[in-house]
Amino acid sequence: MSDLDTLQRPMRPAPPRIDETGLIQVLKDLFDSWREALKEKFKGLTATGEVVPGLFPLRKTGVPTQPVLDAANALLATLDVQQREAVTFPIDSEVWRHWSNIHRNLMRHGLCLAELDKPQREAVYALLRVTLGKHAYDTARKAMKLNETLAEMTGLPLEFGEFFYWISIFGTPSPDEPWGWQLDGHHCNINCFIVGDQMVLSPMLLGSEPVTAEDGIYKGLTVLREEEAEGWAFMEGLSAAQRARATIGMDLPFDGYASGFKDNIVVPYDGLSVRDMTGPQQRMLVELIKRYTDRLGGGHALVRLDEVKAHLNDTVFGWIGAFDPVSAFYYRIYSPVIFIEFYHQPGVALPDTGYNRHHAHALVRTPNGNDYGRALLDRHRRIG
Repeated sequence: MSDLDTLQRPMRPAPPRIDETGLIQVLKDLFDSWREALKEKFKGLTATGEVVPGLFPLRKTGVPTQPVLDAANALLATLDVQQREAVTFPIDSEVWRHWSNIHRNLMRHGLCLAELDKPQREAVYALLRVTLGKHAYDTARKAMKLNETLAEMTGLPLEFGEFFYWISIFGTPSPDEPWGWQLDGHHCNINCFIVGDQMVLSPMLLGSEPVTAEDGIYKGLTVLREEEAEGWAFMEGLSAAQRARATIGMDLPFDGYASGFKDNIVVPYDGLSVRDMTGPQQRMLVELIKRYTDRLGGGHALVRLDEVKAHLNDTVFGWIGAFDPVSAFYYRIYSPVIFIEFYHQPGVALPDTGYNRHHAHALVRTPNGNDYGRALLDRHRRIG
């Protein structure tokens, strides 16, 4: 598979793992539950089970999407006929919803980067680079590289690796008609929808196990430290009474609340309301939110932040876990138009030593039906 055959991987003995028979049963049960979830009509993440209407109008943002369009067409130009057929899907395909963070390379679609040559992979990276903000692009590429570190640490080069990511194009890249792209793989799941000059970049999950490479070919590489530190600093800036109100539990959820195949999950508002924060605390929260709205590139990040700020008074901050300098934790920022969650996990591919800060995820969704740009797509079709 292309460069994988020649990539130098210093392997170590694999850590203890679940027996293969048990793992197959776990995966079968997981896939069965996923298939059931996909039978549900898409509604999106909501607070009550009902979508709040009118949150996502079609409009002109004044921010060009032409660079993303050009990068997508440049990628398609590198592909042969069979590859183009494999990479393209209808704009309303349910395959949008098939992304997952599971590390096994199953239920994937599109083209695997491991099967592309170097110029084709560079074209994929160029598409990411013009779509994402700099920090988000760097984090995505680091997540992919740290997946290579995981291959080194586990001795499982066919299960983990820098190039085990699948690119898909939805619809036909166009300046007027809806289209989008998806990158899917372990700890790097990105969905981008575009119509005119509007862009939706969710669901988007970035993570890593480990979050820092202690050695190997990417020694010293680290991710999600800013998201971790800034979330902790915001919690630290609250009063004791506010921290008590923000704390919505002590037991960390294993995989957050809104990861893959949880498109229609109902998550009630819970935690500390922005209305109960001081002015400086509100401004600090906006800076934390920017860490996530800046996942979009350039002016699109400003458009997204303005959208979130318009609902700032309806935003809540929630925390799960102990509050001290070393414990694992979860935090959530939630409003009608954005759902952010950062959380630590126990070891999964590496030995399970309990919840710790060596395995982390940071996820962004657009509630009330606009993940994958669905609300905008529906409006476009009604108008058209």
